[in-house]
Amino acid sequence: MAKHIFITGGVVSSLGKGLTSAAIGMILEQRGLKVSMQKLDPYINVDPGTMSPYQHGEVYVLDDGAETDLDLGHYERFTHAKLRRSSNYTTGRIYSDVIARERKGDYLGSTVQVIPHITDAIKDAIRAGVDADCDVALTEVGGTVGDIESLPFLEAIRQFALEKPHGDVMFVHLTLLPYLRASGEMKTKPTQQSVGKLREIGIQPDVLVCRTEQPMTEEMAKKISLFCNVRQGCVIEERDVDFSIYEVPLMLVRAGLDRIIVDRLGLPKDRETDLVEWSRMVEGLRRTTDTCEIAVVGKYIELHDAYKSIYESLTHAGIASRCKVKIRKIKAEDYYTKGAELLAGVDGLLVPGGFGERGVEGKIRAIQHARETGLPFFGICLGMQCATIEFARNVMGLEGAHTSEFAQDTLHPVIHLMPDQANLSDKGGTMRLGSFDCRLAKDSLARRLYDAELVRERHRHRYEFNNDYRERFVRAGMVLSGVNPERDLVEIVELPDHPFFVGVQFHPEFKSAPLEPQPLFRGFVAAALAHAKNGGRSMARSLA
Repeated sequence: MAKHIFITGGVVSSLGKGLTSAAIGMILEQRGLKVSMQKLDPYINVDPGTMSPYQHGEVYVLDDGAETDLDLGHYERFTHAKLRRSSNYTTGRIYSDVIARERKGDYLGSTVQVIPHITDAIKDAIRAGVDADCDVALTEVGGTVGDIESLPFLEAIRQFALEKPHGDVMFVHLTLLPYLRASGEMKTKPTQQSVGKLREIGIQPDVLVCRTEQPMTEEMAKKISLFCNVRQGCVIEERDVDFSIYEVPLMLVRAGLDRIIVDRLGLPKDRETDLVEWSRMVEGLRRTTDTCEIAVVGKYIELHDAYKSIYESLTHAGIASRCKVKIRKIKAEDYYTKGAELLAGVDGLLVPGGFGERGVEGKIRAIQHARETGLPFFGICLGMQCATIEFARNVMGLEGAHTSEFAQDTLHPVIHLMPDQANLSDKGGTMRLGSFDCRLAKDSLARRLYDAELVRERHRHRYEFNNDYRERFVRAGMVLSGVNPERDLVEIVELPDHPFFVGVQFHPEFKSAPLEPQPLFRGFVAAALAHAKNGGRSMARSLA
């Protein structure tokens, strides 16, 4: 039977529960244990698929097509846990399931209530997220203790722990020690009140992980221990990292969190936490002196979390090339009005995905600049579609070429709606979602980077390359280097006479990790680094 760790948060949101949960999972894996990871989200949306990136950040897509919270990206980047649809539940999904059961008559005439019916459904969801051979199941509870929408989830995990044998469940509570610059001191009262609210519900945290800007003193740890009823050794400092989020597991192990978990849950002690390779990776990134700068021209550029996986994938590729990747964030609308001056001095251009017409013409102009000047370019999803449109207009001479998503009356819809998307009315969960095969053309750049003929990548889109124009693109010099073998859909386009010009319909950023960089990102950053070392001039494609 799996042991369970529940991670909750207090004081304020966005403390980093997802990152801390992922780090704990990674630490346990490095002790030879198998973990499962799960996120419970209190919002009423069934999933984040219809939510604005400005409110939620990126939507992270799993192999099985589930649209999930971005924290699941942290889970996959840090651990080898097999994530699936049952790894992310929301209030909306829980209530939808309960109401559907009530309509079928499954409750035998009972009055359906939050307790026990909703909390029972949450407990069923927790059990569904545990792999059969799992040693430790980690469940992060979204939101903040004290929020009304979080109460059913907190009540459910209280009940869950009560129903399990003693020693099979532990609670980790992440909280904040705010630093008041005016008085030059940190305050423990918000942490005390956060834990107090948790204890009112009936949950006594076993470990407190305290986010801090400044070092936590021994006296402060004693005070927190006394007022929160947590042993002093279990009050863990998690100071803001000044270099990389990948330092967090090292910090937690130095604080002894791995030993605390092993003791509390009665896990095997015959193996130490092995972070040698991870430490080497972090130290190598810290010491590197080479740099390259990548411009990301996007629609949601103001919010870092909107392209979280892309930024992390660039960092991973930098690790592989032993360089630091600097990011220059450029709003696509700004590029449309200000032009190439915004790209001055950069070593690569990345155009990510997005929805809606705003900024599309700016993306197209930026891609044209990269194509004409030899600047390494990488387009993802809508970025690939914009590259196709730019090539059709400016190389093939197809005036007004566009995507039918934004110009239904265009004479040249080089990007069009997939036939199976035409008659859909619901927006949520109806796109082409999840992992699909992609066959790579022989002698293509994509084939060399992947070093494989067939790969699988994750998708999230409704519009595709229009095969009616396929032969014309090939005659004009574009290589259609990746094709879905089942439906003959173009997945990758590239230009052979360019240092690095690749567009992909899928989302490779969802398959990258610090010790296993995604091949296309690795090739793109290598090309950008070569561009930087060559003084900003174009270089031979082989350097990619």
